[in-house]
Amino acid sequence: MNSPVKELLIDNLELLQKSVVYLDYSFNHCKSIGIKTKYTMSELNEFEALSGRFSRSSDILTQKVLKSLFIYIQEDAVFFIDRCNLAEKMGLVKSAEDLFNIRQLRNKISHEYSNAEISDILSPLLEYSVILLATIHNINEYTISLTSD
Repeated sequence: MNSPVKELLIDNLELLQKSVVYLDYSFNHCKSIGIKTKYTMSELNEFEALSGRFSRSSDILTQKVLKSLFIYIQEDAVFFIDRCNLAEKMGLVKSAEDLFNIRQLRNKISHEYSNAEISDILSPLLEYSVILLATIHNINEYTISLTSD
């Protein structure tokens, strides 16, 4: 029988998998546009879609999936930095700093986007989208093996 915590973890993983489909699509499209000095309005719209999907997916990962995963495995990781360090220790992410930087970029997109130079966001957005997608894959694989009965 499944516990409520396991069900929550599985629900959060399903939500993450739905968001990652759109993140991956936007990432591949923006990667083909590339980094340059001038963009068309259409290209900027594509990057805007990527930034929203990056933010949404990183939120689901860090605020839902990791929280519910660590509750499920009975690890005490209340604070974000604790979740980053534990994810690194478990091999779910290459480095805790990567998760921290993903969160920082998400915050920059959400709170400072209109004040930031577009070039200050797009290059890190492409760079950290790769890391975010890989991290999501690792956590998905780990969690599936953990929760399969």
